[in-house]
Amino acid sequence: MVAHEYAHAEAAYRQGDDTAYMLGRLTLNPLKHIDPIMTVLLPVVLWLSHAGFLFGAAKPVPVNPRNYRKFVRGDVIVSLAGIVVNLILFLVFAGLFAVVGLVAERVPSLTASLEILQRMMFYGMRLNLVLAFFNLIPIPPLDGSHVFYHLLPPGWGLKYRQFYQLGMLPLFLILWFAPALLTPFLWPASALLQLGWSVVGRYALPGGLPAS
Repeated sequence: MVAHEYAHAEAAYRQGDDTAYMLGRLTLNPLKHIDPIMTVLLPVVLWLSHAGFLFGAAKPVPVNPRNYRKFVRGDVIVSLAGIVVNLILFLVFAGLFAVVGLVAERVPSLTASLEILQRMMFYGMRLNLVLAFFNLIPIPPLDGSHVFYHLLPPGWGLKYRQFYQLGMLPLFLILWFAPALLTPFLWPASALLQLGWSVVGRYALPGGLPAS
């Protein structure tokens, strides 16, 4: 989540908006991106209440689209920046997964420890794919909603934009009452994970995967 938000801040800065930079958010320091409610309290409450799903988020990076040199181009680039970084991190974790397997072949005595490390790499692969495609969902205020807005005819776009006034409420309602509606948006994540596994799965150690 930290890399995702940093990517938004970096992209905004490159598009002419220094809001995040001035507020100290153009950094990979996780403490700068923690939101007490969204990052800590909400996941704990959902876990304790056995809600059936776990959800959390970093503090959104503040941006001012009016500062972008080109509004539409800047808004789309900034919105997609975090998603692109998540996809890159998926590839990085997939590569590290394979490297860990190769190291275990060369140094068998380290296999037990490397199994734990490889399991972490697999979680990294899966988590970054879920983050990427979840954020592509066109529900405000997710990143995909900004891209979707620019694809709509002007009249429809203005009406769609009104949903932003509701903040996270529409997303929370769907997550709570009808989470299955979001499942199709995550199918690409599952497909890419299977594709990645077809490439790096040969390097898997016996305990290098989670139980489920």
